Amino acid sequence: MTDQNRIILYYSPQSRATGTRVLLEELGAPYDLHVLNMKAGEQRQPAYLAINPLGKVPAIRHGEALVTEQVAITIYLADLFPQAGLTPALNDPLRGPYLRWIAYYGSSFEPALIDKFMQREPAPITQSPYADYDTMLGALEAQLSKGPYLLGERMTAADVLWGVAFSWTMMFGIVPKKDVFVRYAERMTARPAFQRITAADAEMAAEHAKAVGG
Repeated sequence: MTDQNRIILYYSPQSRATGTRVLLEELGAPYDLHVLNMKAGEQRQPAYLAINPLGKVPAIRHGEALVTEQVAITIYLADLFPQAGLTPALNDPLRGPYLRWIAYYGSSFEPALIDKFMQREPAPITQSPYADYDTMLGALEAQLSKGPYLLGERMTAADVLWGVAFSWTMMFGIVPKKDVFVRYAERMTARPAFQRITAADAEMAAEHAKAVGG
């Protein structure tokens, strides 16, 4: 790999960026971290707001391309490193379902999750992007019941995204610990890439807390 192929990952530990770092590890991609101490508010400083005006991580830079939004980053990286086998090709019948479930994360799951966490009344079902919470979660349960991974027997980048998401959301009690979700999360978080990044994150988060006197 040449330097042009290196990914810069704008990163903070124990955040949504964790899943992106796990994906980079699974892909065997060359990357460098640009670490932000979110406990110190570095994500709200002008230097980073010039990268992502929302002040959110992850973001990646690849050559001249700057990509934000977790869903877009997942698709972009898996396509960039197809040799890892984590993305169905354009002519693969699984390509459509693969994109469906990645998009579902950002368009349905996260909005539903935030409403649930904030104990907000959801929009009427005809205006809600996710119908209602139980329906949204039920569709995931039905899909995951079909096989060890979202697309059946084949693991893809979508599973990295969802495996990390289920691990965190069940830990905080936002998603119920149904058997199918627990088994799926355990399958994904037992992988060496997740274990490595979880350990590195714990160390980095402790350093960040110490830096701000936490």
